[in-house]
Amino acid sequence: MTDTPRPAPGPDGPSHAERAARAAEAMRAAEAAAAAPGRAPEPKPEEDRAPAPRNGAAAAQDGLPALAELFAATGVPAPLAARAAARLGPGAAGRLRDDPWRLLRVPGVAPRQADHFARAVLGDAARPDDPRRGRALVLHLLTEAARGGHTVTPVADVVSALERVRVGDPRRAVEAALDEADVLALTEEPEFDEESFAEDAEPPEPEETLGPARWALAEEAAAEGFQRLTLTAVPLLDDAALKELRDGLPEDRSLALTAALRTGVSVLRGTPGDLERAALGVAAAAAGQGLRVAVATPTDRAAADLAADLAADAEGVTVASLHRLLEPRDDPSAAPGAVVYGRGEREPFELDLVVVADAAALDVELCAVLVEACPDGAHLVLCAEPGAPPPTGPGRPLDDLEASETVPVVTLDAAPSGPVGALTEAVRGGDLAAVDAPGREVVIVPAESPGEAVHRAVQLVTDSIPRALGIPAEDVQIVTPAAGGDAGAGALNAALKARLNPGPGRFAGLDPGDRVVVAAPLPCAPTGETGVVTGGGPHGLDVEFPGGAAVVAPADAARLRHGWAVPVALARGTRRPGVVAVLTPDGLSRPLVATAFGLARRHLSVVQAAGPALAKAVREEEAPGRRTRLARLVVR
Repeated sequence: MTDTPRPAPGPDGPSHAERAARAAEAMRAAEAAAAAPGRAPEPKPEEDRAPAPRNGAAAAQDGLPALAELFAATGVPAPLAARAAARLGPGAAGRLRDDPWRLLRVPGVAPRQADHFARAVLGDAARPDDPRRGRALVLHLLTEAARGGHTVTPVADVVSALERVRVGDPRRAVEAALDEADVLALTEEPEFDEESFAEDAEPPEPEETLGPARWALAEEAAAEGFQRLTLTAVPLLDDAALKELRDGLPEDRSLALTAALRTGVSVLRGTPGDLERAALGVAAAAAGQGLRVAVATPTDRAAADLAADLAADAEGVTVASLHRLLEPRDDPSAAPGAVVYGRGEREPFELDLVVVADAAALDVELCAVLVEACPDGAHLVLCAEPGAPPPTGPGRPLDDLEASETVPVVTLDAAPSGPVGALTEAVRGGDLAAVDAPGREVVIVPAESPGEAVHRAVQLVTDSIPRALGIPAEDVQIVTPAAGGDAGAGALNAALKARLNPGPGRFAGLDPGDRVVVAAPLPCAPTGETGVVTGGGPHGLDVEFPGGAAVVAPADAARLRHGWAVPVALARGTRRPGVVAVLTPDGLSRPLVATAFGLARRHLSVVQAAGPALAKAVREEEAPGRRTRLARLVVR
C-alpha cells in the first residue's frame, strides 16, 4: 500500500508534479521550523512575508490595538481579539481586512460568525461563493475533524460539507486550499483481498483524502521514527545476561523484559497496577546492567509517585514526566503559547531504554516529538491499558502502531488488586459488576439529578472521604466525562470553590488557594498537571506545581482551569489515593469508565447519575473510531 501526496481532482487544478512539489516544499518548511528543539502540539501564528519580528508574542501584542479597533467596528466580541492575535500573528488586522474568512482559523469561531464578520468588513462584496470563503471553510472542516481525532478526511465528505454551506464550486475550493499549503491531498491505495483477484473483478479505486499539513507531517515523522528505531536496534544485553534476568519471572513479565531489551519498539498492555510494576521491573533490571534508562510519566505528580514506588531499586533509573524529559525551554522566537523542547533530532536523549507510561494518551504530534528525541539504537517501550481511550489530540499512534503488526505486543496477565481493581477489570470486559468491598474501597452513591450529583460529590470530598477513610481532600480527585453540563467539571468546580476556597477570582478568575489543572501544555508543566495558586499580579499567576513553583504568564493563564474536578481526559495517567467519579448519561463509553475507575489507588466513590445508561455504555459503547494514516505509513 502507498500513501502519497497527490492533487484532488479538479478541472483546472495544478498538475500532479506541481502539487507534489508544492507539498514537498511545505513539508520541508514545516520540518525545518519544527526541527529540534521540538515543539509541543501548538500551531504557529501566520507570518507576514516581511522578516519576522524579534518575538512572536510581542509582535502579536503590538498588533492587538489595530485588531481590537477592527473588531469593535465590526461587532466582534472584544475578548476574541487576544486569541485572534495569538493565532494569526503580526499583521492580523490587515490580513483579516483582506480575507475576513481567515477568522475561521481562530479556535471557537463558527462559519456563521465568520460570514457575519465578512459582511461587516466587505459589505455587499461578501458572497457565499467567494473563493476566499471556500478556501477557509476547507481548512476549517478539516480542523474540526482533527478535534474529533481524525488526521484525514475523504475528499467526498469535504465536498458534501461544502455544498451544505453553499460553496458554489467545492472542487475549486479544495484546490484553493491546497494552493495555500496548509492542506495536503493524499491518495490511499486500497487493501487487496481475495475478491480483488477474481477474473471479472474491477480493481478498487484509490481513496482520495485531505488532511491539514500539520497532522500529515506529524504522522510521517512518527512513522519514520518508529521505522528508524526498529531498524537500528540491537540487543541491549547478551543472551547470558538476559537469561539471568528472566530466571524466576512469570512468563508475561519475562516476555515483556525480552521485548524491551531485544527490540527497538515494543508495546506493553495491562492494568494500571500491573503496568506500573512491570515498567519498574524492566527499568530496574536494565539499569542494574549498566544501561541508561528513563521511565516517562504523563505528569510530574505521577513521576513522584512512581519514583517513590521504585525506592530501593531507583539507582540508575530516571523517572520524570515526558514533558520534563523532553526539556521544555524558553524561546523568545516561539509562537504565543507554543512549548519548545530542547530534546529532538539534533539533541536526542542520552538513553538506551525509554519506557513511556500511558502511551495511549500521546497524540500524533507529541508522539513524533518523542520518537525524534530517541537516538538511533535506543529502545522504546510504550505502555497502556487494554482498550484505553484515544488521546485528546488528533491521531491514535499507539493503536495504529499495534495495528501495523510491526512491533511485538505483550499483554500482562491481569491480576486485579482489591475491589477497585476487580471493578475496573470487570468494566474493561464489558460488565458493570458488583464487587465485595469490606473496607469501603468502592462506594456507589446514587443521584437522581445533576444537581444532586454535584451536592453528593462535594460532600464526599469535603467530609465523608476524609472523615471515614482518612484520605485528605487534597488527595482526592473528582473526575467526570466532560467539562460542560450541569454535573460537568465546570459546575463541580464552582461548587467546590464556594465550599473550599471562596473568593472573587482576582487573578484571571483564580484566587490563592485554588487548585488548578493544566488544560494545554505550558513550559513549566504538562497537560493534566495539577497545582495550587499561591498568588498573582501583572507578572502572571504564581502556582505551586509538583515539579516546583512556577510563574504562568498572563498570556498563558487561559490554559489553566480549576482542578478540584477534571475531565477524565486530563486526569488519565495520574492515579490518586481517592477518586470520585461523577457519571451522567452524556459522553460515556467503556474505555472512559474503565480509565476513570482505574485512577483510584485506595478508594473509589461512584456518583451514579447516569441511570441505566452507565451499564449500557459499559456493555456496548466503544470509543469512536478515527481516520488516520500511521498504521499504513509504518509498513510502507
